[in-house]
Amino acid sequence: MEIIGRALLALQSTVFDVAPVVLILVFFQFAVLRRRPPNLHRIVLGVVYVVIGLALFLVGLQEALFPVGETMAEQLTSPMFIRKIAAGRPTSWEHYAWVYAFAGAIGFATTVAEPALIAVSLKAQEESGGAIRALPLRFAVAVGVAVGVAVGAHRIVIGTPLPYYIIAGYVVVMLQTLFAPRMIIPLAYDSGGVTTSTVTVPVVTALGLGLASAIPGRSPLVDGFGLIAFASLFPIMAVLAYAWMAEQIQRRTKERTTKATAKTETIE
Repeated sequence: MEIIGRALLALQSTVFDVAPVVLILVFFQFAVLRRRPPNLHRIVLGVVYVVIGLALFLVGLQEALFPVGETMAEQLTSPMFIRKIAAGRPTSWEHYAWVYAFAGAIGFATTVAEPALIAVSLKAQEESGGAIRALPLRFAVAVGVAVGVAVGAHRIVIGTPLPYYIIAGYVVVMLQTLFAPRMIIPLAYDSGGVTTSTVTVPVVTALGLGLASAIPGRSPLVDGFGLIAFASLFPIMAVLAYAWMAEQIQRRTKERTTKATAKTETIE
């Protein structure tokens, strides 16, 4: 009965959260455009599905994802586990390697499954006529999130101030922007935003809070948050790097083909 009560509370909260969006859409559709949308019954049914799905998702977060993230962080940073890895040596940042590995793996897995990223990558493939493929783009973003979350976990372990990383990261992004293909720049910046959505944010936040709570001397409020910034920044860097490398490979392949063709023509 307790889980049913939580589900009903989550449903009520979701209705209040979604209501302003629905009211805005209804106002502009009927008061401004003054047109009845096609397939109105399907739209209403879709809104019902969204409300129920979000409510169940919130319950799942509270009952599973947040506790799992915090528990894994607590177990991977427990003094007994760290002492076993250190093997009698003084504990230092490299003894938390399994924490970094877990952070990177969970960042990659949640990003690949991110619905917002799937939607953006499919649209990019459609609008580019196949020049940008959806699957490599998703994997590039996921690799960026994995590296970013791992670096963010390392920051929590050693206690370095967050602004140092963010400022340095955006300096790198600005430099990459100067050399990246023009077509990919807006998509790369959007790719950083779509990672902070329904699947990635709850799990990564739970990991950061659990990690900051488990490590002595760290504050969950000061050190626990900030992983989402890494999950937004590093995908931009990853997509820009992927586009630049793809362009270089394509250019070299074209040059080799041109040289081979010229050589053949000379022989003939």
